[in-house]
Amino acid sequence: MQGDFDALEKRLGISRRDFLKYCTGIAATLGLSTSEAIAMAEAVAKPKKRPVVIWLHGQECTGPTETMLRSEHPTLERLILEMVSLEYHQTLDAGAGHQVEHLKELSMKENAGKYLLVVEGSIPTRDGGVYCKIAGKTMLAHTVEAAENAAAIIAFGSCASWGGVQSSGPNPTGAVGAQAVLPGKTVVNIPGCPPNPYNFLATVMHFLTFGTLPELDSQNRPKFAYGRLIHENCERRPHFDAGRFAKEFGDEGHKKGYCLYKLGCKGPETYSNCPAVEFNDVGGGTWPVGVGHPCFGCTEQGVGFTKPLFSLAEVQTHTPPNAFPSIAQREDTPGMSAGAAAVAGAAVGAAVGAAAVVSTRLGKSDSDSET
Repeated sequence: MQGDFDALEKRLGISRRDFLKYCTGIAATLGLSTSEAIAMAEAVAKPKKRPVVIWLHGQECTGPTETMLRSEHPTLERLILEMVSLEYHQTLDAGAGHQVEHLKELSMKENAGKYLLVVEGSIPTRDGGVYCKIAGKTMLAHTVEAAENAAAIIAFGSCASWGGVQSSGPNPTGAVGAQAVLPGKTVVNIPGCPPNPYNFLATVMHFLTFGTLPELDSQNRPKFAYGRLIHENCERRPHFDAGRFAKEFGDEGHKKGYCLYKLGCKGPETYSNCPAVEFNDVGGGTWPVGVGHPCFGCTEQGVGFTKPLFSLAEVQTHTPPNAFPSIAQREDTPGMSAGAAAVAGAAVGAAVGAAAVVSTRLGKSDSDSET
C-alpha cells in the first residue's frame, strides 16, 4: 500500500499526509468513519482505470461548471486528469463538431454500465424538445440515450435537478429536471444556483470508493449535504431568536448583521449546508446570507425560482414565543436593567406555565365530570 501512496505523491504532487487529510475531510462531510476515510484514500491511490464521466449541458448558464472551476480540494485539473476520465464536456472539450460527438458515442458503448453521467441544465420537453439541440439532436434525446447504460446519474445544479429558473412560469419551453424525463432511473440531485462543488465531489468520491451512492432524502438529494435547514446552522440565527431583524437593505439592522428573515430570507424552509461549507475556499462567511443577501431557496424545489423574494419563509422549526418582548422594546425601556429584564422574562414564563397547568386541570375536571 505504501508503494501506491508513493506513486500517488508523484502523480498528484501532494504529500501522503495532505491527501489523507483531504480524504478524512470528505469522509467527515459524508458522515463516515476514519476507517472509511482510509478506504477512500486507498481506492484513489490504487492504480486502476479511471471511471469515465459523460457530462451533458442543457438550458443553463454554466454556473455548475464555473463553480467546479473554482474548487481547490482537488482542483478541477486534478479531478479530471487524475481521478476521473472526463470523456465528454461541451464547455471543456478541446475538440468540437462531429469528431467529439463520435468519441462520446464510442466511449458510452465501450464503457456501458460503468460510466458516470452528469447532467447540467434543464431539459426542454415542449414541441419534442426542439428548444435545446446539440449536434442536431435534442437535449431530451441526448439525456435519455446517455442515461440508458450509465452506472449512476447526477443532476448538478438546480436547473438539472428540477428545472431551475427556466421552469418558472410561464415556462414556454416546458423545461424540467433530469429525473422528470428518466422515469425508473435513480437521479442524484445536487441543487444550488450555483451548487457547491464539494457536494458534487463528495458524492463522486463516495461512488468511486464504495460503488454505491450516498444516502438520499425524499427529493433524491444526498443527506450529508441537504439534511439540515440552513436556518439551523446560520450565523445570524441568534439574532432571529433574539428578535433582531433587518427591515430594509442598508438600515441599521442590516449594517449590524441582524437576521434577514423579514427581508425574505428562505433559510428557515431550505435544506442545504451553505453556512457550514461556504464557497470559494476563502471562509469568513462567503455565502449569500454571510455577505448580507437573503437566501432565496435555490436548493429547495417549490421555493427557489418560485416564491417571490419579498415573501416570508414558512419557518419549519421552533420559534421564540410572541410573549417575549422584542429586542427593540428591551433596549428602549428606561431603567430596565439586565436583572429586571430577567425577572420580567421569568414572570412571563411563570404566567405561561401557570396557564398551562390551569388548562390541564380544567381538562382533567371536564373528563372527571363526564365519567
